[in-house]
Amino acid sequence: MPRSTRTGFVLFMFLLVVFGALVLPVSGYTTTDSITAAGRVYVSNITIDPAVLFTGDTATVTFAVTNGNTNTGNTTDGVMFNHATFGDNDIRLTSGSYDSSSNVGPLQTRTYVFNVMTDKLDGTYYPTFSLGFRDADSLYYRTPVKVDNTPIILSVISTPDTFTAGKKDTITVQIANPRQNDVKNVIIDVVGNGTTITPSEQYLGWLGANSAINATFSVTPDTESVLIMTVKYDNGDNHHSVTQSLPVTFGTDKKQATPKVSNVEVKLTDGVYHVTGDVTNAGLTTANGVTVTALFPATPQDPYRSYVIGALKPDDFGSFEVTFTAANNTVSVPIQVSYKDSDGNVISSQQDVGIFGAALTDTANQQGNPLLFPGIILIVILAAGGWYYYTRRIKKQ
Repeated sequence: MPRSTRTGFVLFMFLLVVFGALVLPVSGYTTTDSITAAGRVYVSNITIDPAVLFTGDTATVTFAVTNGNTNTGNTTDGVMFNHATFGDNDIRLTSGSYDSSSNVGPLQTRTYVFNVMTDKLDGTYYPTFSLGFRDADSLYYRTPVKVDNTPIILSVISTPDTFTAGKKDTITVQIANPRQNDVKNVIIDVVGNGTTITPSEQYLGWLGANSAINATFSVTPDTESVLIMTVKYDNGDNHHSVTQSLPVTFGTDKKQATPKVSNVEVKLTDGVYHVTGDVTNAGLTTANGVTVTALFPATPQDPYRSYVIGALKPDDFGSFEVTFTAANNTVSVPIQVSYKDSDGNVISSQQDVGIFGAALTDTANQQGNPLLFPGIILIVILAAGGWYYYTRRIKKQ
């Protein structure tokens, strides 16, 4: 073999040995000690937000991985991670996996955060978290993920028996969370055509699992309508809502104050009608600021254009007098009784009072009946004649 050939061969073998010396230690990291060190690595904590998913929800899953080796000053106590992922066919990974290497020292913790979603129905699923070591086999950890489509429950717990146009009433609803996890950002919205709602939107915030919260709002309807109540909430970062309707129909409130007019008397003096009577509260609540007045075709006149009775408690009564004029052919006049409820709403009712008979009687008393005086004279004459006849007969006897 030529000298130059031998020299090249020796140089090639030298380089091969040097390269092997550089490479072999790397593959030599997988030792009994490295496998033992990897065996002390464990999943120390798991959080799933939200803790329970609806079908179609996304969730954030966080794994805390701790190196349980103690610090002995030996650099081999650190463990090299080079790959981490999470999920399966039921709970699908929507974020990326961890593919870069990282060294975790003794008693240190590394966190891995994954985004997942599911389209599965109610049930418990067990996706796998896997962590690859450079110098040992991988760590596999299965964790349960629950899917539950039970929604928030919205129910009406207090509402008036019936609504009255222009009258403010209070409605109380309950929002209950029968789920196994908390929900957040709970908001209730209420809308209704021709209805004033206060407040129309309320922020209720956090609602714990198996708990409930009440919300109260007032409604003042001008027309019959339907209230649409919507509760919005977040399950983790997923938006959900429930809706319920409440009809608003007008009728008679069984508990409201009910003023009734009685003991009515009508007199006519100098062309002015005087109507007197009593107003009794036949309802179950207090009537505030009770006033009485006569409506068209009456024209209110002094001294009592309207009469203020004041507050009437249930079964209480007060007297009134109103004065007015009306055309000669007027048969009856509506008498209006108005009061305010506890919210300041004005509620009115009317009752017709006949005045025709009072007018005729009063006219007879004021102008005189042409047959009245002759009748009186005739009675006096007959009485005198009778007395004269009686005395003459006594004398003859």
